Amino acid sequence: MNDIYLLGISAFYHDSAACLIKNGEILAAAQEERFTRRKHDFNFPINAIRYCLEEAKINSLNLDYVGFYDKPLVKFERILETALRYAPSGITQFLQSIPLWLKQKLWIKDLIMEELNYKGKILFCQHHESHAASAFYPSPFKEAAILTMDGVGEWDTACFGSGRGKDINLSFSLRFPHSLGLLYSAFTYYTGFKVNSGEYKLMGLAPYGEPKYKDLILRELIDLKEDGSFKLNMRYFGYCNGMRMTNARFDKLFGLKPRIPETKIREVDMDLASSIQEVTEEIMLRMARHVHQVTNQKKLCLAGGVALNCVGNGRILREGPFEDIWIQPASGDAGAALGVALFIWHKYLGNRRNVNEKEDSQKGSFLGPHFRDEQIEYFLKKEGAPYRKLNTGDIAQTIAGLIDKQNVVGWFQGRMEFGPRALGARSILGDARTPQMQSKMNLKIKYRESFRPFAPTVLKDHSSDWFNLDKESPYMLLVAPIKESKRSKNNNGIGEIKGFDKLKFVRSQIPAVTHVDYSARLQTITKEQHPLYYALIEAFYKKTGCPVIINTSFNVRGEPIVCTPEDAFNCFMRTEMDYLIIGSFLLDKKEQNALKKDTKLQEAFELD
Repeated sequence: MNDIYLLGISAFYHDSAACLIKNGEILAAAQEERFTRRKHDFNFPINAIRYCLEEAKINSLNLDYVGFYDKPLVKFERILETALRYAPSGITQFLQSIPLWLKQKLWIKDLIMEELNYKGKILFCQHHESHAASAFYPSPFKEAAILTMDGVGEWDTACFGSGRGKDINLSFSLRFPHSLGLLYSAFTYYTGFKVNSGEYKLMGLAPYGEPKYKDLILRELIDLKEDGSFKLNMRYFGYCNGMRMTNARFDKLFGLKPRIPETKIREVDMDLASSIQEVTEEIMLRMARHVHQVTNQKKLCLAGGVALNCVGNGRILREGPFEDIWIQPASGDAGAALGVALFIWHKYLGNRRNVNEKEDSQKGSFLGPHFRDEQIEYFLKKEGAPYRKLNTGDIAQTIAGLIDKQNVVGWFQGRMEFGPRALGARSILGDARTPQMQSKMNLKIKYRESFRPFAPTVLKDHSSDWFNLDKESPYMLLVAPIKESKRSKNNNGIGEIKGFDKLKFVRSQIPAVTHVDYSARLQTITKEQHPLYYALIEAFYKKTGCPVIINTSFNVRGEPIVCTPEDAFNCFMRTEMDYLIIGSFLLDKKEQNALKKDTKLQEAFELD
């Protein structure tokens, strides 16, 4: 039997990506932003596609099928119909979008054939089918309920159904303009953050406020039913007939104008964040309970941009009726590239699904580029960067010692992660026990807002000793409370403190990763998932008695996670990181020369 290669593509909205599977096995996947260095790059993912093909050592002539993650003609129909429904005000927005549609979006098939020199079969999947496939097919469940929630696909904004074996059936949907994702994005915009990229900031801001506006939202903005379905009061929103998420009525309802980006965050912004977060969690819980009632399934698979709301995910796991849940690590549109490829393999071609109930088939989401020591050393010598080469067996002990001494370390090992989270391949690491480490890493390393929380990675065998979570969380998509036994005992009066003053209190034995509500967005790690990263944390545990370290993405604010050794070195040099371990090579900031401009890694690629 000849090998069958399937390429999945998502593009032209945000977070364009490509994925390649071979005989149903996921070989490679990456977001376009990692190569172009443009955060949330929405352009056709030609660089991500080239990487996927190079990883498999094939070219486009070897592809049997190419899949696109949604149906552009149906999406265009929705945009046109919405413009006409809200005419004349909706026409302006429509006319502004027309050039890109006429140039690219309506001619996806021709574009794919031209860019890839591809003459084979091109298939289009419905947007939420792609999300559903990305959630169910890689999961470790033979059968499960499926729930997808996002801004909008073609017409659907949420869908649910079930998967069994190789089959997926989505029976129920919520339709545009009524969208949980767009509701959350409206508040993202209103509180001064960027839509489609700042939603996680809104979620991080929520614990600093009080849900003062929750009842107002439920009374005026949304008609929420017991089953989680709802209708938005479109009188308050501008995304159907204008270029703003909200309008003047929204401003009047809450008594203020939207916060201007980069200005001081107000107490009211914290309260708005808290309010919409509680509403979102309530909707997610109601949806999950209804899905369980209708499908009678014991397991749940989640995908779509809303499934990146890890606080809501944690509540579904703890308070919902399902025994277990699995969330696609790249839940947004990037993951839909993976979904359409798997949908074609299983649903369209009818291939059976082999399920390992002990682990998923996502391979830890380590699906991106990797670099050999020869490539890394070539670049470092070309750059003239002083370094020390470590034996593989010494890396874990050495880095554990550096972290214990309060150093911040850039960690670049193995294949890059697919999805928005750094999981121990392209990470910045620090000591979670240090109260000052959160503000130090935010302001001096990440160059971002000081309130932003950091995530911990914990050895799986010790996670239940530190967190109220009895499941794995390998993809950092669940928030769980810190164990009472690990919390500080001397915080009398802390409940009276408001806003960012809450940051002044040490809440636990791992304060740098403990949010102000005593929770953490944790990643659990096993030796099988990432042996070297596990060995590092294990060495730190043996040295300190703490099996937890800070793990944040290897990037600075406004830039994508690093992809290449050059990206990592440049980020290391432009921040106040103390050390960089890149492959086997350890770099000390104190020994480095000034950063050269326009460094390139092309020659190192040619060594491969």
